[in-house]
Amino acid sequence: MTLETSPAAERNRRFILDVLKRVLPDTGMVLEIASGTGQHAVYAAPKLSPRIWQPSDRNEHCLGMINQWRDAEPSSNLQAPVLIDVLTQPWPVETQPMNPAITALVAINMIHIAPWQCCEALLDGAQRILPADGVLYLYGPFRQQGEHTSPSNMAFDHSLKSRDPEWGIRDLEKVTLAAAKRQLALMEVIPMPANNLSVVFKRHYF
Repeated sequence: MTLETSPAAERNRRFILDVLKRVLPDTGMVLEIASGTGQHAVYAAPKLSPRIWQPSDRNEHCLGMINQWRDAEPSSNLQAPVLIDVLTQPWPVETQPMNPAITALVAINMIHIAPWQCCEALLDGAQRILPADGVLYLYGPFRQQGEHTSPSNMAFDHSLKSRDPEWGIRDLEKVTLAAAKRQLALMEVIPMPANNLSVVFKRHYF
């Protein structure tokens, strides 16, 4: 069996893991939204123990890919994937007991390959699910101060919008404002390779 792979996931997973090790809560369940192939899940889960990693996706084909990767690289703290469409609320993880409780949400390369309403729905879910000091981690390209951070990001943005006008690289300030309205405070913005950012929010109860 040949596993489907994402070259981007192979390139960036080590750098993402370095950040996750530092910013995630020490215990609990990490819910990954839009896990795609599952490469981040199988790579990160064993290295983030004792945390439990819960992959998810809205696409049944992706769930199959994640299971194939789990079979190829099993880990005791990597859960079977669940079907989650952020626009369908409440999410399944909210209507069934989760053990341990979810303490972090992770979305890697999601919000620019989806309509803006999906980003808002992700933030809504983080507000509903995360406990005090729970973490929301976003990774991907962002515009800052209304400008692209590199020519390659500008070209990528044009490519995304040519595929779907509702897709596109998001303004960090717009995402931060939308998060703040949902009691998600911006904690860190970390430059990453290839003109990407790690963006870390923490759930506050004001």
